[in-house]
Amino acid sequence: MGPIRRSKSKKKAEQPTTSLVTPPLPQPQLSDWWHDFSKRFHGSLSKSTDSQSFESMFKMSMKTFDYISSLVKEDIIAKTPSFMDLNGIPLCLYDVVATALRRLGSGDSLAIVGTSLNLNQTTVAQITKLFVDTLEFRGICHIRWPESESEMEAVKSKLEKIAGLPNCCGAIDTSHVMMCVSTADRSTQLWCDREKNQTVTFQVIADADLRFRDLVGGWPGCMTDERIHKKSTFFKFCKSGERLNGKRRVVSEGNEIEEYIVGNSGFRLLPWLMTPYRGNKLCDSEVRFNQMVMKTQMVAQKALGKLKQNWKIIQGVMWRPDKDRLPVIILACCILHNILIDMEDEVQEKLVFSHRHDLDYRPAVCHSDDDKKGVALREKITLHLSGGSKP
Repeated sequence: MGPIRRSKSKKKAEQPTTSLVTPPLPQPQLSDWWHDFSKRFHGSLSKSTDSQSFESMFKMSMKTFDYISSLVKEDIIAKTPSFMDLNGIPLCLYDVVATALRRLGSGDSLAIVGTSLNLNQTTVAQITKLFVDTLEFRGICHIRWPESESEMEAVKSKLEKIAGLPNCCGAIDTSHVMMCVSTADRSTQLWCDREKNQTVTFQVIADADLRFRDLVGGWPGCMTDERIHKKSTFFKFCKSGERLNGKRRVVSEGNEIEEYIVGNSGFRLLPWLMTPYRGNKLCDSEVRFNQMVMKTQMVAQKALGKLKQNWKIIQGVMWRPDKDRLPVIILACCILHNILIDMEDEVQEKLVFSHRHDLDYRPAVCHSDDDKKGVALREKITLHLSGGSKP
């Protein structure tokens, strides 16, 4: 995974204390907790306590919710005694996880989430921050590049079944998180993207299961897809030969195809990144290659669409957010996205998602010259797909 850009802050030295430590409260069973929690919830689901209403609220099964809770349990339980609702009742682990997931999933304001859950909006903010920071540390294992040859071969096989591209290892794309920056902010223009929106941009690489395999986030909206990719750790790993250097695909005697990923025309053609041919006068084999690339690259678009529709905090317009915190929120949402896939969540399988993640954005176009080695690999793949001859 690529780095997540965020500011560094020094932790204050802990001062010795003689105060007694309050032992954590016993945690209820998940089913018992939901029965009581749903009665306290102020909203359309408040009168229903069954599993269906749980799934409607969180878009996941109780099994997945329980796993997420277990993932952050150790760090959060120590903090929960300090969190209380408006009636002064201490919150348990599930209360904290539910509050954070509600904030991230609904995208509603702190005030709206607080009102619906009988919490002060400051408490909602503190809980969300604690959950996001904990998930960044405990859940990062869910975003990783394939670690073995057999795992990578499985990724390649699934991608090849989509459109027929051999030895493809993933699809790359970028997306924007829209925000409203204060007019007093001198860096306002820095955050304006190609559609004149104020945004933070992040880049992902997805596999055929819509799982994120690599992520880099937090870049100003003014940066192009090509520039973001060039600054990513993934780019550096590929350039140094540390990534996409695995098993080559033998397509004919003396002809091998190296590993690569696919991207749209916003990226520069590179030895490890195949992009569509440009121009209006393309031959049949080039048109066919473009169609196969675009169909395969669609997995990244679908993954981003699913991400934003599940975690609406990054789908709408954020009002004057802490830009140093935004990359961590994006990362947390991507981790949750992968957890839902890794858990094979049955609730998610029933939902229908759109592949549109950046509404009303025109396609980006990279104006840099194609890399010569990239051109050679693209030609090699095109010839193979056309049966060895290019008209």
